[in-house]
Amino acid sequence: MTPSSQDDLERLGVSRETRAKLEGLQAELQRWSPRINLVSPATLKEAWRRHVMDSAQLFPLGLDNARLWTDLGSGGGFPGLVVAILAQQLAPELRLRLVEADRRKTVFLAEAARRLELSVDIQCRRIEAAAPRDGDVISARALAPLPKLL
Repeated sequence: MTPSSQDDLERLGVSRETRAKLEGLQAELQRWSPRINLVSPATLKEAWRRHVMDSAQLFPLGLDNARLWTDLGSGGGFPGLVVAILAQQLAPELRLRLVEADRRKTVFLAEAARRLELSVDIQCRRIEAAAPRDGDVISARALAPLPKLL
């Protein structure tokens, strides 16, 4: 973890336990990604900054009365699992739904959620088939160009 990442987490008011879960997610990513390509191998060495902190910065933007956060194309858990970790401490009423079409990636998401003791709804299906496609916040990271996604 870099000093600026430490400062960013402190600004969010993150506890040591929450920080440890974020580090646990990074460890799971390091363990699984070489086998099922969760993130680009070129970014794996910088996973904390490129994936964890990049996802964490979204968390405060989606909190205005949000009750359900739906993450489309959750893949390696970004931002879905990061948001779930932060919400566990900072917004316990927020529910997370992760939608991923790749069965191997949903197995990763489920295993990471189990190990990190996160309550998330993981749906293994194409976005078009996910019902309902709703949420107070809908996120998608590196899924498709914005016009196609919309």
